This record gives sequence, structure tokens and C-alpha cells, in this order.
Amino acid sequence: MTVNKKATKTAKPAAKKATKQADGEAEVLAMIAAMPALDRALGERLHAIIKASAPALTPKLWYGMPAYARDGKIVCFFQSAQKFKTRYATFGFMHEANLDDGAMWPTAFALKGLGAAEEAKIVALVKKAAN
Repeated sequence: MTVNKKATKTAKPAAKKATKQADGEAEVLAMIAAMPALDRALGERLHAIIKASAPALTPKLWYGMPAYARDGKIVCFFQSAQKFKTRYATFGFMHEANLDDGAMWPTAFALKGLGAAEEAKIVALVKKAAN
């Protein structure tokens, strides 16, 4: 039996990347699960929205916060209210996000809840940011 060395060399990095992505998602989900109830609910919903809207973004922890990256660079993140003892959680975007709109645009949003209008806005922003 002949082993295709080129196929093996290609398969190994792909398998390693898939494992790293799965580990990143497990870490993000564990961090969200450890949050207080309101932050946990927001984090779980944001995770589901981001995974559905931009499946190419990879979940990973970033400074102890759930974040989502493209090509290893953070595009967006969720910061629980508890993290810095603030009265609201934050959903933000890094400069890697493709959200430029004129000379000024928002890069972070305070979150106290997620209704249909907020979810629709987040879906649109995440889709735009991921491209």
C-alpha cells in the first residue's frame, strides 16, 4: 500500500487547525457557562448568532473574554458586565472588522438585553465584519 505523502502533509495541518478551533470553542463555551446568569444568557445568545451569521469566524478566548477571529485576528468580542464590574455587558469590534463607514463609526455596544431588533442589528454587523 502506497501512502500519498502530499495528501498526508496537507491533512495534518487541516486536522490540527480543526482541533484548535474545537478547543477554542470549548474554552469560549466554558467561559460563558461560568458567567453570572444575565451575562451567560447574553453570551450564549451572541455565540449562537455569531456562529450562524459568520461561521468562518473562529471562537477563541481573548484576554479571558469570548472572541471571534478571522485568520487568527480578533474581529469581535463579548465582555461580560462582571469582568470589569460595570452595569452593562459590551459587544465590540476590533479594527479587523470591516465596519468602516465614513470618518466615524461605532466599535462597541453596551448590552443589557437582546430583543429582536438588537439581534437583527448584530447579525447585520457580524456579517459585514466577517467579510
